[in-house]
Amino acid sequence: MALLTRTRFLAGLVAITLAGTLSAPAAEAPTVFAAASLKNALDEIAGLFAKEGKPAPKVSYAASNTLAKQIEQGAPADLFFSADLDWMDYLAKKDLIQPGTRVNLLANSLVLIAPKDAKAEVTMGPDLDLTSALGTGKLAMGNVDAVPAGKYGKAALEKLGSWPAVKDRIAQAESVRAALLLVSRGEAPLGIVYATDAAVDANVRIVATFPADSHPAIVYPVALTRDARNPDAPALLAYLRGPSARAAFEKQGFTVLNRPAATAP
Repeated sequence: MALLTRTRFLAGLVAITLAGTLSAPAAEAPTVFAAASLKNALDEIAGLFAKEGKPAPKVSYAASNTLAKQIEQGAPADLFFSADLDWMDYLAKKDLIQPGTRVNLLANSLVLIAPKDAKAEVTMGPDLDLTSALGTGKLAMGNVDAVPAGKYGKAALEKLGSWPAVKDRIAQAESVRAALLLVSRGEAPLGIVYATDAAVDANVRIVATFPADSHPAIVYPVALTRDARNPDAPALLAYLRGPSARAAFEKQGFTVLNRPAATAP
């Protein structure tokens, strides 16, 4: 009888222990708001970070302008990873990022793309002519007033003298990946995206690369938000600057800068 009682006691103790283990809440993952063009690289980096024993970050992808506005409206994000300096500056001026954590991490280039089987040819340079290659179609771009890739694209077209001829023939998309999709599906004969976007879609080809001096430098800053609360957020930011993340970024075609912002916003 004593043996039976002891056995029941031990069994109950094990059950209580297991129940406690099963009911223990999992560590909450840090939340990242990131530019759509970062998706492939950050998806890989999130997996690598999890292999280090940390919770895999939750990443929300959209155009940088959309994400900045969401953060301004109180959306919970621990890190903001923008595709341009302007939208990071926008949040900085509103005291919505932690200035000491801001880093200019990546650079990119801007390209003109077409569907992979299209015969479009364009000579890049001053007096750039896109009308022949466009035919009766439209030029796919991110929104030229808000989406970073759209703003870079408009600046390049203005510098090269082709904006007046195409300004009324723009298919403006909500993000650079949405513009990429329009060309990938054959819904637009040409598009302007980042080189890294073109590299991940087998249904498009790069027709030409815009000169670096035709648009503002394409710089991706990252920072902790003012309201970052997740204890793993600083470690994730450090990881983004480390060798494993660098390899993932470079594999996708980004140039890693990894330098603090030159001046305080």
